[in-house]
Amino acid sequence: MDGTTPPSTSTSDITTSTTPPPPKTPLKNHLIPNLNSYHPSPSRTIYSDRFIPSRSSSNFALFNLSPSSHSSTSDDSTNAYTALLRTALFGPDSAGVVPPVTPDKLSGINGKNLQINPPNCNIFKFKTETRKSLHSLSPFGFDDQLPGVSHSPVKTPRKVPRSPYKVLDAPALQDDFYLNLVDWSSHNVLAVGLGNCVYLWHASSSKVVKLCDLGIDDSVCSVGWAQRGTHLAVGTSNGKLQIWDASRCKRVRTMEGHRLRVGALAWSTSLLSSGSRDKSILQRDIRAQEDFVSKLSGHKSEVCGLKWSYDNRELASGGNDNRLFVWNQHSTQPVLKYCEHTAAVKAIAWSPHMHGLLASGGGTADRCIRFWNTTTNSHLSCMDTGSQVCNLVWSKNVNELVSTHGYSQNQIIVWRYPTMSKLATLTGHTYRVLYLAISPDGQTIVTGAGDETLRFWNVFPSPKSQNTESEIGASSLGRTQIR
Repeated sequence: MDGTTPPSTSTSDITTSTTPPPPKTPLKNHLIPNLNSYHPSPSRTIYSDRFIPSRSSSNFALFNLSPSSHSSTSDDSTNAYTALLRTALFGPDSAGVVPPVTPDKLSGINGKNLQINPPNCNIFKFKTETRKSLHSLSPFGFDDQLPGVSHSPVKTPRKVPRSPYKVLDAPALQDDFYLNLVDWSSHNVLAVGLGNCVYLWHASSSKVVKLCDLGIDDSVCSVGWAQRGTHLAVGTSNGKLQIWDASRCKRVRTMEGHRLRVGALAWSTSLLSSGSRDKSILQRDIRAQEDFVSKLSGHKSEVCGLKWSYDNRELASGGNDNRLFVWNQHSTQPVLKYCEHTAAVKAIAWSPHMHGLLASGGGTADRCIRFWNTTTNSHLSCMDTGSQVCNLVWSKNVNELVSTHGYSQNQIIVWRYPTMSKLATLTGHTYRVLYLAISPDGQTIVTGAGDETLRFWNVFPSPKSQNTESEIGASSLGRTQIR
């Protein structure tokens, strides 16, 4: 029963005595089935049989919340508050309901006065309520949208720990903006170039292994893990590129082609791209016998940033010429050129959430993070961070990204995209935060700086829960040495 129309009552339920009846259980809202045979007492009080709220049948006059329009002299804010309060108390359908008035005296048969309650005169009436949304946190208790009232669940801001959970000493970690000396593999192994050596840190066991030593006449300028497997590419200051099988600690191949140091690397399945101080990018297929299958020309200075898109169709490159280029799989000239940055572009990151969304960061004279849509060839937005942008990486679990910075604040910032609101600013490094890598589970980042430390931070939530502790972070705490 929805309660909008009271049921009929038999004539035996109605008394005509002039003496008020003794207290009894109240009857149903009264309907008069036959006025010709009914002679009630004017002093009789009519009761209802329920005391269950119904917002749509409420007596607004008792609350002084008349829905009728206010005079032109009424204050707008008071009108708005009254309307909101009336809707909150009596429901969203109360605006058009005329408030009940004092019961009228009606002339009955044989000159008797007949007192009848008009419809909906009770302040509360029975009505079956619809089930409310479990997600609604509204204090008003209904789901209909009110002006100025938000019904969306209140989301607790995610807390990002402000301190690293682990610190590794990394002696001889170079303070050079144009190098890329840290990378984290899909098998949870961190590779770090220290001087002329490459070390591997196994995150699950904290075991450190020395992979290679290039000798006194060479040094490590870049490291890059293959997307799958255990192969690690190592770029050297002599312009060579070495491929190592980390599972066997064995060098598989040495490739040439660059005349100067190799500071940037990017893998795309079996294709490996290398960027050099000689301004060129070489595309290498490790299955082919040739050292490289094509050469990409366009930059006018050292190539210091390289990243393949997640679908392996586009390669983004940044250089010390302040240029950001986009190449496809078959081009030898850039298909897109972006020249808005005013300093070197090392920081490059493709979004895993939106096809063609590219982020780039500029150096000391620029300090900006810019966003591009390579599908439409458009510049989307720009954020001035206030300091040199050294690295960018996107979370694969949530639509957020992290940036690391150098001159002059040496901070790490976690951003929410696309609002670019700051979720956290992390400090601790005393030198420029030049190196950045993300764990395979997407929750932890590692940062490296010229202060010769590697710091591990839990900054992103897991895919399923924001409270799930990272497997990497649970391994060990404290400060140790990587070699």
